[in-house]
Amino acid sequence: MFVDIMDRKKEENQSFRLPLPKNRENEMFAVVQQVLGGSRMNVNCEDGKSRMARIPGGKRRRIRKIKAGDLLIVSPWDIQDEKADIQFKYKRNQAKLLSRRRVLPEEINVFKP
Repeated sequence: MFVDIMDRKKEENQSFRLPLPKNRENEMFAVVQQVLGGSRMNVNCEDGKSRMARIPGGKRRRIRKIKAGDLLIVSPWDIQDEKADIQFKYKRNQAKLLSRRRVLPEEINVFKP
């Protein structure tokens, strides 16, 4: 079976949709500083604060293998500002794409080309 050249060009021009933090819901970018275990980790958030983040119960199966240096979307707790919940984990190539498009704030942009 042959792949048409036009089809190949269509595949190259495809756009990918990536979730971004929702400011209305108090979400922000964060980079993992240290994995503590038990689905908890220290993260550096885009507002300059260091927080202890956790993976909420039902999302443990979907968010896998978080390592130091990974880019996340977190939402700080209303009650304790030094804690946060992890909402989404970006893959390495997705984080580099966001960095190239200058979506990431300079405070946490560790994926500079």
